[in-house]
Amino acid sequence: MKVLLADDNTERAGALACVLAADPSLLVVRLKPGVSLTEGVTSWAPDIVIVDMARPDRDALDGIRQVTALNSHPVVLFVGEDDSSFMEEAISAGVSSYNATDVKPPDVKPILRATAAMFRRFQQTQAVLRDAEERLQTREIIDRAKAILIKERRISEPDAYKWLRRTAMSKSRRIVDVAGDVIRKSEWTRQ
Repeated sequence: MKVLLADDNTERAGALACVLAADPSLLVVRLKPGVSLTEGVTSWAPDIVIVDMARPDRDALDGIRQVTALNSHPVVLFVGEDDSSFMEEAISAGVSSYNATDVKPPDVKPILRATAAMFRRFQQTQAVLRDAEERLQTREIIDRAKAILIKERRISEPDAYKWLRRTAMSKSRRIVDVAGDVIRKSEWTRQ
């Protein structure tokens, strides 16, 4: 797992990088001073991003927002003080794991692994949700087209579906595309 470590405190970042680098399953890359978080993520393509800040900084959230908008990466955020409103902002910005504590370096690895696992699970859930929404939308379009065919052609529901399927097959198109054509044609003729 490739880990990008972004921390302005060189001493703290060095200590954490040493502990993480001792694990052969982790490749740790430190963000160089003056390099933006977005540039670091783009050039290193990490599996997970660690952002460590002593005090919650709303300006730093802009970098996290940019990273999560451009690429889907789990982001682990460590802050030195707890602030519930900042936590809400951080999670809205795309932070996957918000940790308001001075975690000792040896305790960080389980947090990283748990964050990566939860992030993958979230991504899978999002993909399933998008697929379900797409199937529902497709079903709705096909049902609307069948209703139009039933009314206009005075045919049964199974016959309307057969017509859509036959037409799609004969034109090498998807049924939903043929159904969309039926709906558009019906709307156009009503105008």
